[in-house]
Parts: sequence; structure tokens; C-alpha cells
Amino acid sequence: QVQFVESGGGLVQPGGSLRLSCAASGIMIRIYAMGWYRQAPGKQRELVASITTGGRTKYADSVKDRFTISRDNEKNTVALQMNSLKPEDTAAYYCNPNPPFGMDYWGKGTLVTVSS
Repeated sequence: QVQFVESGGGLVQPGGSLRLSCAASGIMIRIYAMGWYRQAPGKQRELVASITTGGRTKYADSVKDRFTISRDNEKNTVALQMNSLKPEDTAAYYCNPNPPFGMDYWGKGTLVTVSS
């Protein structure tokens, strides 16, 4: 059974940092490009960062130079380091392959709230 379990979210002040982690099971992420996605209240889910099997990264303009995605194929995990957080980064964050698997394969996500 394929599962993605996200963790590391929380409440942080503007300008602060968080590190999100995603543990995958039921698949070997080494054969997939992976992504971090987020969904803010009332908005559609969007891809914010992706990493290819070879380690090439790509970021949405809104998070470029602030977020860093990484992968550990041995541990079957994906991480997202988020720095200089802004209130507009407030959202539930999810990991999934890029492109994502179907609707049944999203995890519960981890909530990031940026507020003073």
C-alpha cells in the first residue's frame, strides 16, 4: 500500500524557518521525480518544489531562493527546508511524485501557519 506521511509543520513567525519531512512507504522513491505541494484555504493545490531522480530541482517563483527540496533515496524520504517564511506560505503541505499519483494517494499533509 502506497503511503506518504508528512511531518514537521507548525506555527512560526514571519521570517522563521521550518523543515518538513515526508516518509514514503509502498514505493521506492528512487525511481520517481518527487514534489512538495501545498494547498491554502480556498485555493487549489499547487506544486511548490520538485526534484528529479537525478537531483535536479525546480521551484515555484513564489518560493524560489527561500525553499530547498532534497531527497534521501536510502531512507525513502523527501525533505523541504523552508526559510524566510511569509504569511502567504500558510497552507497544508503534501509530498507526492511529480506528476502526482491519483487522488487516493495523498497523505494527510502537515499544516504550516506563518503568523505573528
